[in-house]
Amino acid sequence: MGLIVDIRKELAGFELKVNFATQGEVLGFLGASGSGKSMTLRCIAGIESPDRGRIVLNGRVLFDSQKGINLPCRRRKVGYVFQNYALFPHLTVEENIGFGIGERKREDRQAIIKEMVTMIKLEGLEKRYPSQLSGGQQQRVALARALAAKPEVLLLDEPFSALDDYLRNHMVKQLTETLAGYSGATLFVSHNIEEVYRVCQSLILLSRGKIEGKGGTEEVFKAPSSLAAAQLTGCKNISPANYISPFKLEALAWGITLKTEIRLSRQVTHVGVRAHLIEAAAGEMKENVFRCRLNFISEGPSRISVYLAVEQDHQGQGSQLLEWEMTPQMWLAMKDQPQPWCLRIAPEDLIIF
Repeated sequence: MGLIVDIRKELAGFELKVNFATQGEVLGFLGASGSGKSMTLRCIAGIESPDRGRIVLNGRVLFDSQKGINLPCRRRKVGYVFQNYALFPHLTVEENIGFGIGERKREDRQAIIKEMVTMIKLEGLEKRYPSQLSGGQQQRVALARALAAKPEVLLLDEPFSALDDYLRNHMVKQLTETLAGYSGATLFVSHNIEEVYRVCQSLILLSRGKIEGKGGTEEVFKAPSSLAAAQLTGCKNISPANYISPFKLEALAWGITLKTEIRLSRQVTHVGVRAHLIEAAAGEMKENVFRCRLNFISEGPSRISVYLAVEQDHQGQGSQLLEWEMTPQMWLAMKDQPQPWCLRIAPEDLIIF
């Protein structure tokens, strides 16, 4: 049971080719704009048709190009929350929610609407129109409308993209709580890395229609399977690498030698480290310690990116700056330390390609 998708569709400049199965979890799709994330959802919903392939939901065939099956949207039992929410401006909150319920007795409809309004915490606003609601309230109504139809799968297409950062964080928390009570599968599309990490149990990385990685969210972030996967999950430090020995490589872009935790293949091509995992080296630390000097910094409200020029092990090699991400408190403690600084990358934090 659950959702099984194996489809292909020609898009502008590339072919969308996705193959996955999921059930009873939140599956995230992470990728740049135009990578095929939303088109995948539209094909599942029946808004678009794949060129070929198959889509099966809880044993029901929604689409099968070989058998000529292509169920219309209304028969698919799919809930869809659009990026712009797509609420009907002339309908109130309760009318928008009721629109998705279908043919029911009046008392049954009212009971479902009341349940949904309570779930999204909009009691007292039932008679308001979308124009009288905040962005976060509109998003909640769109979610309630999708869930009111008791869908077997819920599709969320960048549901927070129109919200400011404060409201986005609040809605991520609320969505997580709401989905905890939903038994069907949920597909969550976003290009926001932190959002996907917080909401989704599993993850698919999509680049120009191709799946670059998939699996449990923590696993995909910890050990991305390709350079594209590492970049999509926010790895900012990636260097070409040369094999030296079974547990040692040379990071060519930084001109330093690094010891690894895993046994290396002679075919190693690149090494990466996430910016927040670099650390100041304590006096007794010897492995993977290198010296560097501050080049410049980029300050944000809660994180500071420090760009470092590495003093190379080998003369003439290495030219790429290393990015170290830290909190303002860490920066205050570090900025007046005499340079060059001694920093370290733990062997277990290296990403090997």
